[in-house]
Amino acid sequence: MTQQRPNGAPGSEVSGLALIDKPAGWTSHDVVGKTRRLAGTRKVGHAGTLDPMATGLLVIGFNKATRLLTAITGTDKTYQATIRLGASTTTDDADGEIVRSRLANAVTEERVQEQISELTGDILQIPSSVSAIKVDGRRAYDRVRAGEDVELQARPVRIDSFELTDYRRAEDGKTVDLDVTVSCSSGTYIRALARDLGEALDTGGHLTMLRRTRVGPFYVDDAVTVDQLADTFAYIELSEAASGLFPVRTLTDDEAADLQFGRRITPSEDAGTVAARTRDGVVIALIENSTFRDTAVAKPSIVFAAADGPGQLPEKGTPS
Repeated sequence: MTQQRPNGAPGSEVSGLALIDKPAGWTSHDVVGKTRRLAGTRKVGHAGTLDPMATGLLVIGFNKATRLLTAITGTDKTYQATIRLGASTTTDDADGEIVRSRLANAVTEERVQEQISELTGDILQIPSSVSAIKVDGRRAYDRVRAGEDVELQARPVRIDSFELTDYRRAEDGKTVDLDVTVSCSSGTYIRALARDLGEALDTGGHLTMLRRTRVGPFYVDDAVTVDQLADTFAYIELSEAASGLFPVRTLTDDEAADLQFGRRITPSEDAGTVAARTRDGVVIALIENSTFRDTAVAKPSIVFAAADGPGQLPEKGTPS
């Protein structure tokens, strides 16, 4: 359930996730900066960059919930997009300069469907050269802007669904616009899908619209605009967010005390990361099964509510 703070910042005493519907023209960093001011805390980060031209769901974590962002970034995502066939650009989207135009007048909807099928499932994808991927410690887009030629390696991604929802031919017949919905694994570049579809059809292609509608269990229908957030700070409290992301284990009082001091407890029934929750519903840690001295145990990977006193485990996680 979304918590709300009318005209009030959560400050440093509250942790959670804010679901923001990012407007076009804003960078993800812009949204983080605005959220910092509205939340009244410096510890804010986001789960997965959206390009300035893109709109849609940006998951923002603040305070201790920033430690959930790595897990959220790795979840599957859904996008709505418009692909224009007939032109290739420097950035594979409408923000770039057109570098080559080819007539799309011979492209039929049947051919589009055939090539979409080829780009569905497990594929190898070469990210756009203006992506945020680091090459020798520098972002690829920074190297491109500096005039360097950047060649990125193909990487495996998974396209769970690639659905054509509308096919529109321009009046002059030179270009074709495709409305599509794509559900995919983390690390997929929709710009690269537009480029590769255009190349497969011998027309070139680029994105003219991109909107992210889902990140893991979170949907843009539940998001608020930046202006709405300024009026009422709406967020998902940390324990609820963690319980929605991971299997949940309800702790005994002794287990809760052990985890708060960073001690190991008996293994969980679920594999992978598990949200360790007290009987009153507070997630105090994320735990993972492991082996210690040939004994199966569950150990804390992140402690949200560490106990004070000797033996306390330092809090882990990626700072914002």
